[in-house]
Amino acid sequence: MHSSDGKKDARLTAPKGTCDTHMHFYNAKFPSAPTALMTPPDAWVEDYRTIQDRLNLERVVVVQPTTYGTDNSCQLEAMKSFGKNARGVMVANTSTSNQELERLTQLGVCGIRFHMLPGGALPWEILEEMAARVHNFGWHVQLQMNGREFPDREEMLRRLPCTLVVDHVGRFMGPVATDDPAFKVLLGLLEAGQCWVKLSAPYESSETGPPDWTDITPEARELVKTAPERMLWASNWPHPGQKNPPDEADLLDLLLRWVDDDAVRNKILTENPAELYGF
Repeated sequence: MHSSDGKKDARLTAPKGTCDTHMHFYNAKFPSAPTALMTPPDAWVEDYRTIQDRLNLERVVVVQPTTYGTDNSCQLEAMKSFGKNARGVMVANTSTSNQELERLTQLGVCGIRFHMLPGGALPWEILEEMAARVHNFGWHVQLQMNGREFPDREEMLRRLPCTLVVDHVGRFMGPVATDDPAFKVLLGLLEAGQCWVKLSAPYESSETGPPDWTDITPEARELVKTAPERMLWASNWPHPGQKNPPDEADLLDLLLRWVDDDAVRNKILTENPAELYGF
């Protein structure tokens, strides 16, 4: 089956209320930050709506990309178009006022992003301070890092007062066995009850590649088995930095391989994100 935009339909039928928990917007009218390592081509609201329509995605979590550093205005403008069906994860630092955090909260922002790879806008040194501040507004910390470094960060992550959301299947670069000490740290964080994981962007860590990214499957399945009630799905559209971006239908269909049970799969797509993001 192919949809009207010439791309294929997913085999998995997304249920009503499905949420894409991680994607970005780009628009040349917003300047790139000095820290940016890439400025992807424009990818705007109408472009994303074709993905939404094709895959039956209803809700969206807009995530501040590294391109714009600490200036959230591009994402906030795009978010407005989706109204009550959008939430945001933005960047704030120690100079961000409580008034600004309150303003962002009113706009639907519910998380602070820490991208701890080249190009990220915030350092590790402020993570605990900012976690404590945004916790007062009901926000969580969304973290992207090389999962192989979890043992070095475990103590700090366990101390966080707020919920922790880990990107991209933990982003172990490259993939690790499920009994690897670094992976066991992530499982331990999940078992402690305040951690969630996004089943997304396998291409950010896979060495086997598309369309199945088979080396990510054991990690994903183990995470689902450990805490199905705190798994999330995301497209990571428009796949910044990928020379050959995957078809989002293939990314949705990964849940057929990673999750055996229909009810759990539907929960990952609908109820879990509704709980975390307050839909």
